[in-house]
Order: sequence, then C-alpha cells, then structure tokens
Amino acid sequence: MLIREIEKFDLDGLQELYLHLHESEKLPETPELYSLWNEIIADENYHILIGEIEGKIISSVTVVIIKNLTRGMRPYALIENVVTHKDYRGRGYARALMQKAVEIAKSAGCYKVMLLTGAKNENTLRFYEKCGFNSKDKTAFIKWIGN
Repeated sequence: MLIREIEKFDLDGLQELYLHLHESEKLPETPELYSLWNEIIADENYHILIGEIEGKIISSVTVVIIKNLTRGMRPYALIENVVTHKDYRGRGYARALMQKAVEIAKSAGCYKVMLLTGAKNENTLRFYEKCGFNSKDKTAFIKWIGN
C-alpha cells in the first residue's frame, strides 16, 4: 500500500471511500464543493492521508493540527474520518495511516492527538487502543448543532 497525502485530483476517489464510512451518497459536484476542496488542499494544518493500492484509495485518515495558546503554545491534533474500504479491512492499512498521522502531529510539535468515535463495536475500539489511544484520560461531550 502506498501512503500519501491527498491531492487535488483525488476528490472522487475519496468520496467513493467515504461511502464505507457513514455517507450514503457522494456530494454533488457544485462550486461550493470545489471551493471547500481547494481550501482543504491549501490548508497546511489539514492532512488527509490515503492508502492506495493499484491506484485505488482503500483507506484514509484525516488529521488536523490545531494551534493553541496553552501548553507552551504547543498545538494539538485531532483525528477524524478513519475509514477502510470494507473489502480491505483487517489488514493493517488503517493502522499504518494512523501511525503516519501521529508522525505528522509529532513533527508539528503537538503535545497530544485526540480522536472521537461513535463506534460501539469492540473491534473498532480495540483497533484504536492498539494504535496507542486510550479512553480513560478524557471525557468527550458532543453537542450536535444544525442538520
């Protein structure tokens, strides 16, 4: 598997992969979509990592570096949208991407990396633990706003 950062031409392949996350359909091709995509690509603190096999995006992890005025002004990182195509799960691809995401956070001087999951599946929770994350240090609260 080739691990790399997303590039401008990868939008369609990434949207295909997100159908294995929680999306039911790809976003419509609108000027707003392309504007947001271009913003994401240009943001040096926004990293979408992909795992690719034979030109197909089969796994992805997003890591965002967040500037911070505490902890000696050291940033922290947030991981989201961890997904592997259902036909490629259980082979270590997402774990490799998670390692790369943590490396990016370390390189940026982050003092911590956080992630939230809505998953209740024990395999998914064990996966995050095997990647070095724990659910004991912090308590997460979410307030859903909007649609």
